[in-house]
Amino acid sequence: MKALLREIESIARRAGAAIMEVYESAEGMEVEYKDDNSPLTLADQQANAVIVAGLADLEPRLPVLSEESEQPGFDLRRLWRRYWLVDPLDGTREFVKRNGEFTVNIALVSDGVTELGVVHVPVSGVSYLGGAGHGAFRQEAGAGPTPMQAGDTSGNSPLRMVASRSHLDQHVKRVLRRLEAEFGSVEMVNMGSSLKICLLAEGKADIYPRLAPTCEWDTAAAHAVLAAAGGEVFDTNFRPLRYNKGEDLRNPHFIAVADTKPDWQALLAPVLPAD
Repeated sequence: MKALLREIESIARRAGAAIMEVYESAEGMEVEYKDDNSPLTLADQQANAVIVAGLADLEPRLPVLSEESEQPGFDLRRLWRRYWLVDPLDGTREFVKRNGEFTVNIALVSDGVTELGVVHVPVSGVSYLGGAGHGAFRQEAGAGPTPMQAGDTSGNSPLRMVASRSHLDQHVKRVLRRLEAEFGSVEMVNMGSSLKICLLAEGKADIYPRLAPTCEWDTAAAHAVLAAAGGEVFDTNFRPLRYNKGEDLRNPHFIAVADTKPDWQALLAPVLPAD
């Protein structure tokens, strides 16, 4: 496994420890709300400080774009060839609910493509790592990395579709009905944060349609892991998601798949909403 991935995982793990200090303290669970009405906690801020400092020590010349830091305008970002894209605590709502389904996301983006990514799960201590040309791995605290391979939809098992606990809307239900017509049985898997994409990379799910708002820092790290495991994250025109694409840091609607061999575009395009 590439040394740089190990270094990123170490930073993510330290950020996860900072998050758990707050998670286990009743006094630390106070919630503020940002201008976009998204929640912010002390854990978000402390994890961000750990990550920004760690990445500065690791690659001091590379800029960091984090959800919890001031985001430069595109007039500056358009000059970035490589940069870090960070969500210090992905799934703050899950954090506040104390259900354990939140992560630390760190990605290295190169020319709009996720080159490397680490998704760390503070509650379980598990990390998901991946990079182009280096493969994808699952790593538990104190253990060596285990290679991961995304699933294959050609078998006889039910298709497994991941859905957000908060976003099973009419559009996703239309996708579900289309998949049931094509594959027969479809098993639903509910999960929070970027863990949904990691389930695909781990071979525990097959498809994740996200037809609701997300931002680039929500997906970049898990996208790198999934791509390294053999899957992909497509927009609704079935082109791989790209990053630092403009002033707006929101993603288009997307479909994450573990198996890229089926013609997902022919199957799903008729039921997908306009982005």
